[in-house]
Amino acid sequence: MAEDSGHLLIVEDNKVNRLLLTRNVELLGHRVSVAENGKVALEMLTSDTYDLLLLDIEMPEMDGFEVLEALKADAALRDLPVIVTSSVEGLDNIVRCIELGAEDYLPKPINKVLLKARVSSGLEKKRLRDEQKELLRRFATSEVAQDLEESGFAIGGQLVYASVLFCDIRGFSELSEGRNPETVIELLNSYYTLAFEAISSHGGIVTLMIGDGLMAVFGAPRPLENPAQSAVFAAQDMLAMMAEFNQDQAAGAEPVIKLGVGIATGEMIAGYAGTDKRATYTCVGKTVNLAARLEEHTKLTGFDVLIDKETSTRLPDDTPVQSLLQARFKGFSDPVDIFALGT
Repeated sequence: MAEDSGHLLIVEDNKVNRLLLTRNVELLGHRVSVAENGKVALEMLTSDTYDLLLLDIEMPEMDGFEVLEALKADAALRDLPVIVTSSVEGLDNIVRCIELGAEDYLPKPINKVLLKARVSSGLEKKRLRDEQKELLRRFATSEVAQDLEESGFAIGGQLVYASVLFCDIRGFSELSEGRNPETVIELLNSYYTLAFEAISSHGGIVTLMIGDGLMAVFGAPRPLENPAQSAVFAAQDMLAMMAEFNQDQAAGAEPVIKLGVGIATGEMIAGYAGTDKRATYTCVGKTVNLAARLEEHTKLTGFDVLIDKETSTRLPDDTPVQSLLQARFKGFSDPVDIFALGT
């Protein structure tokens, strides 16, 4: 099969038309599945993947308009290219199909040259959309990608209650000195792999990566029942996995990683910041600043994880938490209550 071929679903209730259209599409080098009405087509769309839909309008049980409406309402299917093939005449019907999400319209009887051109165009659109989604999945978390697909992109934010976690590697500059770039990058990649797993497994998303540091938020864009607990559990998992990683590193006479983590909980502004050409999902506010200050403060206290008072009040009673002396942080007029998380 040709490299640019696709898997097409033909939805047509007339058997003769269905057979002839199937033959013409297969002669173009594509794989074809068929459905005799809209209801069957939707069942097939949920059980298999297709690159293009050739859809008749006048069908029993569920017509083409109803299929288009169902596709438009389904986030997983709304980007599937649809070419309407129908003998139904009238500009109003064509406009209605386009408004419901159809890419194009082919009148019956179908011209083979037009069919080839429309199918090629539809498959190219599908390829570009798939590439866009893959880039989004690669450079954004699944939660942010889902938020973009469901809500669309708009610069701005909203007030949320969430927890923020800052983390970086202690003494990374000294750790990387005298080592070749490949070793340093491999060490960073191992660190990020473990940190991302700990964060994502507890519902958090990484919103910022700078060198050996990262910022993660729990409770946005998707709310969590207890974001503070999720953030603390993520920090505990991160430290546990890093300890196991360090055992292997030490056994091989390789550098070990020591982390510093700061967590704060409260209200913050979350949303997309930047411009229409370049933007990122992030959180800003006093709570975010406090989490960053707590992470920096771990260098002075010697504790791996420091949390604020709001976070400590949201944890189970058996969580090992130790109250420390208050500290004054830049940007905060009053002393801040600090708590250290035990292992």
